[in-house]
Amino acid sequence: MAGVGVGDVVRDFELPDETGTPRRLSEFLAAGPVVLFFYPAAMTRGCTAESCHFRDLAAEFAAVGATRVGISRDPVARQAEFSRRHGFDYPLLSDADGAVADLFGVRRRLPLGALSTRRMTFVIGADRRVVEVIHSELNMNDHADAALRALGGLIFRLSGRAGIKAASVQVYEGRGR
Repeated sequence: MAGVGVGDVVRDFELPDETGTPRRLSEFLAAGPVVLFFYPAAMTRGCTAESCHFRDLAAEFAAVGATRVGISRDPVARQAEFSRRHGFDYPLLSDADGAVADLFGVRRRLPLGALSTRRMTFVIGADRRVVEVIHSELNMNDHADAALRALGGLIFRLSGRAGIKAASVQVYEGRGR
């Protein structure tokens, strides 16, 4: 199993989104940083809570210029139903054969069905370099929260101006989460 860690440059990949449209990582990165979050299975309790938390923080992610992208081994039709049921405003990619999960090192060695994919989030800078990797199988809010903190630090490093970091953190903290 390969793996991607902080500081690594991520290879481009292409997967269908919930509408069946092929999407490339490079397409998302052209607009700025990407928060790529892997989840085990659409419409399960934990994955729904995690995905809804990413949805609920849309304004905070927009404030730091980041694109949220969910990814699981669910087929396109199930991703479409998941997105429709919960009003997700970000793409859900279908990694049906687990090739991208393998690339990122989130696939478990044992075949555990829906649990074959680890719950992990990768914050990727526009330069394709991994800024942060978030691991938490049990706290569904950790992923979006830690990604926002990492993005605040990324903006600070890129801009060299503390005001941008303070503004992005203030936007996030203003949500009361």
